[in-house]
Amino acid sequence: MSGALDGIRVVELGQLIAGPFCGQLLGDMGADVIKIEPPGAGDPMRNWGNGEHKVWWEVIGRNKRSVTANLRVPDGQDLARRLLADADIMIENFKPGTVEKWGLGPADLHAINPRLIIVRMSGYGQTGPYASRAGFGGIGEAMGGWRAIVGEPDRPPSRMGVSIGDTLAATYGCMGALAALHARTASGKGQVVDSALYEAVLQVMESVVPEYDLMGLIRPRSGSVLPGIAPSNVYSCKDGEYMIGGNGDAIFARLAEAMRQPELAQDPRFATHVARGERQAELDDLINRWTRTLTIEQLEALMIEHSVPAGRVYTGKEMLADPHFAARGALTEVEHPLHGRLKMQAPMPKLSDTPSTIRRRAPLYPGEHNAEVYGAILGLSSNDLAGLAEQGVL
Repeated sequence: MSGALDGIRVVELGQLIAGPFCGQLLGDMGADVIKIEPPGAGDPMRNWGNGEHKVWWEVIGRNKRSVTANLRVPDGQDLARRLLADADIMIENFKPGTVEKWGLGPADLHAINPRLIIVRMSGYGQTGPYASRAGFGGIGEAMGGWRAIVGEPDRPPSRMGVSIGDTLAATYGCMGALAALHARTASGKGQVVDSALYEAVLQVMESVVPEYDLMGLIRPRSGSVLPGIAPSNVYSCKDGEYMIGGNGDAIFARLAEAMRQPELAQDPRFATHVARGERQAELDDLINRWTRTLTIEQLEALMIEHSVPAGRVYTGKEMLADPHFAARGALTEVEHPLHGRLKMQAPMPKLSDTPSTIRRRAPLYPGEHNAEVYGAILGLSSNDLAGLAEQGVL
């Protein structure tokens, strides 16, 4: 079955995380993503990741065709313009003003392709006093409010172990592209999607702004809990750790039954959501003393029996072994000439009639599809490509 975006052509100019992750999302949903990489080393993501084998690229580069073009020279810019003349979406995450210097800004491109949707990701957005500043995901996380609330209250801010600022901006960029595609069906015109890293983080910051605006409240760093939401934490067992979310009144009553302490649900200290939140540390300590007497397997059986939301704390090891991941198709396998059968997360979201799939492994090297793309779409011959390569354009 074809993906939901079958027939949509995307040209990805971005590098590192935000632009390429947006391209990954669109490619997973069926779009034909042509990634333009700089000649030589290509996208730095090819060398990012942990361990001996750098396989992050295999995830973020999947469902893409790679071509090379030196966008800093006129001939490379011309190749990009020719590809974009018939494209539906362009993705870029360069510093604002960069693509304009290359003759690839919105005004230039809409003059040759009015239907083009241009997704732009940057640290601070395309306008405003900070627009020209350099910005990475971590900076967006700090300015958007994320870093201020993550970590222990007596220590400097922590970070999440993944590049959440970049991927949030990319996800909002993808959503904007999909909305613009829908709007284009009525207007016939493309538009610019402006996704700023700090604003993408700001979108998921819940009520931190109105809390300060109305009451002067500044949400503190709170370690492993959300202040006032209890019990909801990771607890220690004999053989590891286990997450329990028992903060609803009815759910807490069931948790108390599982603990063989049903009276806790009637205790004025813990009987209501507000009361539990006010005694969060006390309640967590009480639960922790109980969970330490059990193995994870024993605790999980009790949580399932009493219908309490709970779950194991997973790493990649546990994900690969879990039958629910397998039954849901949450992980998938890609045949790779270097790594063999490589497992990774499957595409999201799940659509019943036009499912997202991995149709193509990540390109092995920059420009793997030069002949295929430049030949079929632009009509360039092998001699043309050889000449461009000699000039340093490819």
